[in-house]
Amino acid sequence: MSTPLADTTNPDLGLLYAVNGLAKRSPQWLDHLVSWIGEYGILIGLAMLGLVGWLQARRRPDAPVAIAGLLWVPLSVAVAELANLPIAAIVDRPRPFVDHPGLLVLVDGKAGTHSFVSDHSTMTMAVAVSLFLVNRKLGWIAGGLALLQGFCRMFMGVHYPTDVIGGYALAVAVVLLLAPIAMAVLVPFCHALSRTAVAPLIRAPERGGTARGAAQRGRRRGRGAVRSEEQPPESDLAA
Repeated sequence: MSTPLADTTNPDLGLLYAVNGLAKRSPQWLDHLVSWIGEYGILIGLAMLGLVGWLQARRRPDAPVAIAGLLWVPLSVAVAELANLPIAAIVDRPRPFVDHPGLLVLVDGKAGTHSFVSDHSTMTMAVAVSLFLVNRKLGWIAGGLALLQGFCRMFMGVHYPTDVIGGYALAVAVVLLLAPIAMAVLVPFCHALSRTAVAPLIRAPERGGTARGAAQRGRRRGRGAVRSEEQPPESDLAA
């Protein structure tokens, strides 16, 4: 049995019909393209941004801290999705096409699943906010993809606007509230990894040197050697 939240307000439903109406007036190839982008394309794009962020973070003076911030990206997505499970069960909001059969639905397999909050919107915004904490330029790009994701979910007829907004809000809350705790654990972890055989994953080896040499230099610096350049404060991750 659904809760009163399933009875949408006129602005919520009106915006959904306006965006979904674009799908009704669009050619079939465009509907298929938007459906693929909304289901898979944006997530693939965000994964590529994460890869670019990792390649850049390894070359930063504060590489272990930056890599720790990047590790928080997928972890924050997982935590946000776990937090959504009880919310979706409590709200128990059906998909919009269940109560409004006049909508054009562009993707199958959504019947019987919860509408609030939007999983895709939650995932994409969690990536955008956590990535912004490490690399502002990539974070802005990811934020644009997150907004596009919300549009696609309404265009496809599988989410109300408030489902999308709820997903954004949940993602922002999880990322920002838990980031200090996550970094308190991840930063020492990445510093420790930078002194092991997997050091090249944390810090790019210096030109003309080996990964082993880079790890040895890291250990010497850890024993009190004077650093050749001052590192930025660990609390400011964004480039």
